[in-house]
Amino acid sequence: MTAPKKQPSEEIVTPAVFRTFENLEVYQQSRAFRIEIYKIAQTLPDFEKFGLANQMRRAAVSLTSNIAEGHGRYHFPDQIRFLLNSRGSLEELIDQLNVCDDESYLQKSEADALKDKAWNVHSILNGYIRYLRGRIEHSSRVQEFPSDLEG
Repeated sequence: MTAPKKQPSEEIVTPAVFRTFENLEVYQQSRAFRIEIYKIAQTLPDFEKFGLANQMRRAAVSLTSNIAEGHGRYHFPDQIRFLLNSRGSLEELIDQLNVCDDESYLQKSEADALKDKAWNVHSILNGYIRYLRGRIEHSSRVQEFPSDLEG
């Protein structure tokens, strides 16, 4: 026995692929940086466990969480506000890497390499903020259809 033929109105329409915050380059680069910060935090002296290490982990999580939360707002000014918070957390991490360097918790070359990665993430964040500010002129809401998901 064959299944009854579906009427045209019953056809399943596959929606366009929706890009999540995980698809954003800024999130991917920030996430990779967060992972490196967590590794560094684990190597800090025991007496820094609840001080500097904890603060580094919190700032690293704030970096990626603000990108995710802003993306979920679907309103460009809100997204920008969360990205600015993320950028602030990133700059806090850069200063914490300076502390690690100053206190000889990291070798200078390691601290400098991490700071270079941080400034690269900073540049990507700034580019995304500029992009969203440009979109404000056209709309105050994120549009969830393919033309907005490209590029």
